[in-house]
Amino acid sequence: MNETTTGIEEKFLADLLRDIEENRLVLPTLPEVALKVRQVVDDPKTSASQIARIMGSDVALSARLIQVANSPLYRGRSPVDNLQTAISRLGNVLVRSLVTSLVMDQLHRGQSVRLKKRLTALWQHNTQVAAISHVLAAHFTSLKPDEAMLAGLVHDIGSLPILSRAEKVPELIDDEERLERIVARMHPQIGHLILKAWGFPTELVAVAAGHEYLQRNPDGPADYTDVVIAANLQSYHGTQHPHAQVDWKTVPAFARLGIDPELSITSEEETAVEVAEVQRLLTS
Repeated sequence: MNETTTGIEEKFLADLLRDIEENRLVLPTLPEVALKVRQVVDDPKTSASQIARIMGSDVALSARLIQVANSPLYRGRSPVDNLQTAISRLGNVLVRSLVTSLVMDQLHRGQSVRLKKRLTALWQHNTQVAAISHVLAAHFTSLKPDEAMLAGLVHDIGSLPILSRAEKVPELIDDEERLERIVARMHPQIGHLILKAWGFPTELVAVAAGHEYLQRNPDGPADYTDVVIAANLQSYHGTQHPHAQVDWKTVPAFARLGIDPELSITSEEETAVEVAEVQRLLTS
């Protein structure tokens, strides 16, 4: 790395940090329908018909929920052919996660060819972590699997503003090593800001902020951050990513979850099938 390229990286980081400190960083926003859905589904008194009325104007979203309700994971004795029945079958927590999933999918669609490739890879990673998180929560915790899936889906949300800004700096967007270094350093802090602005629950905001802190070992029971830390590491199993070199026995999240550090969820036939099915829900 020469002095000029180092200077570009340092300036990019300095500008990014200054905009964060001065509250000038442009954050992605949730569409109105998604905001309304998030607001109403947290109220246990909200009925499926009320949610359906809010979502009914969004054809793509409605079709997606009906599709998921008829998938192998959730279909019942009879097929679902309307939004209200789909919402009743899936439940409020999963509906909220799927709405966010559709929004996230749109946010990961880049404009330029260079950015599109990176965003596609990031979305693929996020959906895999979401699927592994769902399976880990279902098998090893009393946490809500659908909420764990959502946590995995948004854990890297802080990468998006960084990539968007880097697109305007050719020296960065074309240098994978330097860009990855900036993303790794800054995305937890920015992710925390985004999820807080979106009104996400405190425990999910904490996931964005803390999922890269592999030695995290707080008091209390296992939480969604533990799940995503383990799922994130498991997603890199067998790859060339630096996280693939981490010894899982040294990561407290595995012990906190009661997971055998020798167990790879994506390598065991039964759980690998479950992971694939959940990921298919998020990407099909």
